[in-house]
Amino acid sequence: MKKVTIVLTVFCLAVATACSDKFLDVQPKAALAVTVLQNKTGVNALLIGAYSLLDGWATAEGAYRSYNVGADNWVYGSVASDDAYKGTIAGDQPPISLIEQGNIQSDNIYFRGKWRGMYDGIARTNDVLQAVATAKDMTDAEKQQVIAEARFLRGHFHLELKKMFNMVPYIDEKTYNPNDLESTKIPNSADIWPNIVADLKAAYDALPAKQTQVGRPTKWAAAATLGKAYLFQKKFAEAKPLLEAIVASGQYKLMDRYHDNFKAVTNNNAESIFEVQYSVNDGAPNGENGNIGSTLNYPYGGGGVTTCCGFFQPSQNLVNAFKTDANGLPLVDTFNASDVTNDLGIESTAPFTPYTGSLDPRLDWTVGRRGIQYLDWGVHPGKAYVRDQSYGGPYSPKKHVMYRSDVGTNTFAGNPRLNANNYRMIRYDHVLLWLAEIETEVGDLNKARGYVNQIRRRAANPDGFVKNADGTPAANYVIKEYTAAWTDQAAARKAVQFEERLEFGMEGHRRFDLVRWGIADQTLNTYYTTEASKRNYLTGVKFIKGQHEYFPIPIQEIFNSKKDGKETLTQNPGYN
Repeated sequence: MKKVTIVLTVFCLAVATACSDKFLDVQPKAALAVTVLQNKTGVNALLIGAYSLLDGWATAEGAYRSYNVGADNWVYGSVASDDAYKGTIAGDQPPISLIEQGNIQSDNIYFRGKWRGMYDGIARTNDVLQAVATAKDMTDAEKQQVIAEARFLRGHFHLELKKMFNMVPYIDEKTYNPNDLESTKIPNSADIWPNIVADLKAAYDALPAKQTQVGRPTKWAAAATLGKAYLFQKKFAEAKPLLEAIVASGQYKLMDRYHDNFKAVTNNNAESIFEVQYSVNDGAPNGENGNIGSTLNYPYGGGGVTTCCGFFQPSQNLVNAFKTDANGLPLVDTFNASDVTNDLGIESTAPFTPYTGSLDPRLDWTVGRRGIQYLDWGVHPGKAYVRDQSYGGPYSPKKHVMYRSDVGTNTFAGNPRLNANNYRMIRYDHVLLWLAEIETEVGDLNKARGYVNQIRRRAANPDGFVKNADGTPAANYVIKEYTAAWTDQAAARKAVQFEERLEFGMEGHRRFDLVRWGIADQTLNTYYTTEASKRNYLTGVKFIKGQHEYFPIPIQEIFNSKKDGKETLTQNPGYN
């Protein structure tokens, strides 16, 4: 090093008028200078990069894996609730098993994966906001559109972190200094709901009612997300006008058939308010624009859909929730008193008669079960589609699975489990049931009943039933609307919450809903007690009130938060 320095010094002295150290300022290869991005093309490239983090997928490095960060939160919202088991076999992906079994530790790599995925998304939105501020070839209107979309995304990413970890730092473009790598090391001592609301409110005020490109948020996507943020805070009066404005816009409607919300060929339909967009066979390496987060979650073997991997199996508790009474109504308080018949331990070659009692037809668009048509793959064979029934139960996931008719078009050529079936993050049915919640709490109980009945009326459409090969209903589907007036608030609240479980089962919302309703401890502890007789690994599992409402701050992120020798992040109560 000294020799090189001397040579350079002598050379500079020889040509003093022309020599400086600027020739040492070489831009890193495969990296763009900030100035290159401070224009319309660069800003839009950065914005697309921020959109790409909606599914959390950016790198395969270390603990940061695709299924840690899937947009549907299948691990954190469903497996960590009463909706689903991890499935597959005991030794596969043990970090998920720990979460399912209530062994919630801060060093679990899944928590760090989600944390990093969302903060990567936030970093990209801040890059957009810094670049657009100095872009000289954009009109003010173009800049405002980009700013609104970036703030929507930033609000969404922070909302995901808030509902996962509660006390998290809010990072905006003013906090982030690209010339100071320590600038984002700030305490997590402040409640960031006001910041989330501010971002989403700004997006709502500036975004158009319709976008020319699918996948970009509209004014109504911002309204729905902001309404959702208010619901998490129990600010019903603030959420109500936003959600009612969506209804009044006339831009959305329930699809006639429930299952049109879960098919690639009906992506971005009239019910969809905001979707995470997936695509395949588009030139992206390894099909990485497909639904990577769910690549484990398919039937295992059996010569049918796929040979991998058997994760994300619906719980018996969820299946039982779809039973109906003689009036076609759910058994809100007694649904789990007996089980819907299943084929546990029965070979696929042995006789089996499916449950003959009355059922809500949404069951068989949510759950794959023996003897019932599995999309267009034929009749679900039972045990042959399940990796280990004794461990993960007898059922298969269904909502995100590709159809046979999708193979080759809406599936990646190199791996059909990477498909282009979008994740519908917010739909019009969310809005209607959120309004039902609000009316139950601060309004008119029978108006709440009306919203719920809209949902049940759609579910009761015979054209939307799963059918046998001869066109007859695949099971004894009996579902009707609530006809008697609702007069008891507690009963109405239960009915609305139960309807949300039925409508959104296996979509990653359940645990977060239980927490925001304040019933997570009683619901999940009842579940664990009953389920222990079916899944013995749930024996002794307990949801601890005051702790398990949120997951721990990843311990590695706490270590990495040190600034001037002191950690800036503080762990959540009850965790180490």
